Amino acid sequence: QVQLVESGGGLVQPGGSLRLSCAASGTIFSIYSMGWYRQAPGKQRELVAAMTSGGNTNYADSVKGRFTISRDNVKKTAYLQMNSLKPEDTAVYYCRAEKVIIGFRTLDGWGQGTLVTVSS
Repeated sequence: QVQLVESGGGLVQPGGSLRLSCAASGTIFSIYSMGWYRQAPGKQRELVAAMTSGGNTNYADSVKGRFTISRDNVKKTAYLQMNSLKPEDTAVYYCRAEKVIIGFRTLDGWGQGTLVTVSS
């Protein structure tokens, strides 16, 4: 099973910044994609940003130019730097790992979620 532990959420004022971290644990050989999704109250979960092991990135249009995803393949950790935060960024942010190779298995996994609240 893939275990993903997120950290870095919290309360921030509009225009502020936060950095989320997601660490994968276990006997993991490799992870193809690590990313972040978010779910606001009453809305569907949506992709925020994702990054492949080769460095290809994908961002939601609503966060382009404000959020930056990065990852450390050795530490099996992904980061989401969020700048110029807006109230509409308020949501629970979930880490997602896809095609995680553990032994002879290939798994996907979700983190437990971390709440980001943007409010004055």
